[in-house]
Amino acid sequence: MAEEGKRQGDFGAALRWLLGMAAVVIVVAGLRAAQPLVVPFLIAAFLAVICGPPLQWLQDKRVPTVLALLMVIAGASLIFLFVVGVVGASINDFVHNLGKYQEQLGAQQAQLVGWLHDLGLNVPEHVTAGDFNAKRLMGFFASLLSSLGGVLSNTFLVLLTLVFILLEASGFRGKLIAICGDSSPGLENATRIRQSIRHYVSIKTGISLATALAVFVWLKILGIDYPMLWSLLAFFFNFVPNIGSIIASVPPVLLALVQFGPGRALVAGMGFLVIHGLIGNVLEPRIMGKGLGLSTLVVFTSLVFWGWVLGPVGMLLSVPLTMIGKIVLEASAETRWLAILLGPDELSSTNQKGEV
Repeated sequence: MAEEGKRQGDFGAALRWLLGMAAVVIVVAGLRAAQPLVVPFLIAAFLAVICGPPLQWLQDKRVPTVLALLMVIAGASLIFLFVVGVVGASINDFVHNLGKYQEQLGAQQAQLVGWLHDLGLNVPEHVTAGDFNAKRLMGFFASLLSSLGGVLSNTFLVLLTLVFILLEASGFRGKLIAICGDSSPGLENATRIRQSIRHYVSIKTGISLATALAVFVWLKILGIDYPMLWSLLAFFFNFVPNIGSIIASVPPVLLALVQFGPGRALVAGMGFLVIHGLIGNVLEPRIMGKGLGLSTLVVFTSLVFWGWVLGPVGMLLSVPLTMIGKIVLEASAETRWLAILLGPDELSSTNQKGEV
């Protein structure tokens, strides 16, 4: 009887896990199918997290809540409309001139292939005619920019959602206390989620602004077209871990190659290496430390997963979304082992603490 009961318990546990995995698949499929509706809401939630500290600061200065809310919403709306206007105009102009840029880039590529032939190096035809074709690469980045512009074009829905999120935010903690009580684990987890995401987004936003400013100044000095567009692209893709800075660097370097030739493109690429090297490898680790609590593999995998589910916005928000999942998994004893797997290497963390 005891052995039969154990088998039934094991079967029940396996069945619960199977049902849980099936539920996850259904939720992910629903998110992917509802992408046009989910993405504006996520952008609004992201903006609400950024607007939280200014709103709290105004309230601490005894500014009435309604007035503080109006000031924050007005500021966020102006900045968002400015970004949408600049990005939209630049993308339209870039796509309009894409054919000219592609032809010039194709000529540069043909010249490079001819130079390699003169040196006795044979370049396979499929390299220049297939997936590595420079003209196709420029077209890919044009389609990527167009998709980002399409996401930002839904301005009214994003701003309206932002207003309602900020209106609800002030009373949300009181609702949680009324539901769960003062010392509930659910309230504690909700507080941790809010603080972790606000900490990450606030620091990352400041670092991204510094990156965008440095990129704008560097491209302006070199005379490369659309410096505002490429600096905004660097700002947004700086939220993409590991490879975001590389993705944002390729279009302006290609454009420098088209406009001025390989010499200026090499200089532009070296400038990007210096900017991202100093900010990404020196400044950012000093400010952020180990605040993410995610392993490098999980960060990269979340980038691919959320990009597949939600498109470019999912790539930008991959780390905050994964952090929410990790904190939720930590709340239950049955799923805490999954949260440990998502976290950084425990051995290296222990060693670092011992060294300190």
